[in-house]
Amino acid sequence: MKYYTFEIVIEKEDNGKGYYAYSPTLPGCFSNGPTIEDCRKNIREAIELHIESLSKRSKEIPQAEKLVHVEEIAIGLP
Repeated sequence: MKYYTFEIVIEKEDNGKGYYAYSPTLPGCFSNGPTIEDCRKNIREAIELHIESLSKRSKEIPQAEKLVHVEEIAIGLP
């Protein structure tokens, strides 16, 4: 079995009712869910299906290391 690593981004949906996830490495591969945990599970399944499809069509499975770290910081102003 070969293993692949993909960065994912999970964001709060605009309507505030759930979360949206995507992988910058796999354009067009995205998912969502009502909780972060559900969203994470759903994007994992979406990525698995996406790379299975690429593999079946003998397409290259991208492995980019562009995204290094994402974090939120708070800045206070007087």
